[in-house]
Amino acid sequence: MDYFWIFDVIGLIAFAISGFLAGVRRNLDVLGVMIAGFATAIGGGIVRDAISGRIPFVFQEYYPVITILVALAFSILFRLHKRDQIERRIIFIVMDAIGLVAFSIAGAMVGIDYGFNFFGIILLSFITAVGGGIIRDVMVNEIPFVLVSEFYGTVAILCAVLLALAKMWLGSLPLWAILLVAGAGLALRLLGYFRGWQLPKIG
Repeated sequence: MDYFWIFDVIGLIAFAISGFLAGVRRNLDVLGVMIAGFATAIGGGIVRDAISGRIPFVFQEYYPVITILVALAFSILFRLHKRDQIERRIIFIVMDAIGLVAFSIAGAMVGIDYGFNFFGIILLSFITAVGGGIIRDVMVNEIPFVLVSEFYGTVAILCAVLLALAKMWLGSLPLWAILLVAGAGLALRLLGYFRGWQLPKIG
């Protein structure tokens, strides 16, 4: 069974909400918030598909746009923009972590399906996971998470490495292996944030 679309939908929802909250935090207008949500959700996937030589998924299928619109409508309906600053920050971090892991897995799956080598799988996973977040952070005039935040890019790389190894050892990617990688990646990202774990800095 192809699990790509499951993790793609999860990533689209999570990153659309994180983009929405980032736009709200920077006091963007309605259009700006919508653009932030869309850019965060589809940015990495477009670059991934361009590298893998296929028409971007968002330009072939309708479900990505519909999923993003539903996620943004959910955010407005449940008044996420009206939550206090601390609560919004926690929701943002959790959604961003879910999106990061889901898109890491989706990107790795594309690399595996297209016969990329080990390095190529990691690259596609990394770009899919962090591409939208970089666009979001640049839009709201912040240093991209991947450059400074706790185990952000590291989680994407770890998920890709584990999935590539699982494919090599098992010959396929069973759901239990994918869920194990997803759980490990999500736990590492959230622990990294809430405990302040970081990679060593130079200087």
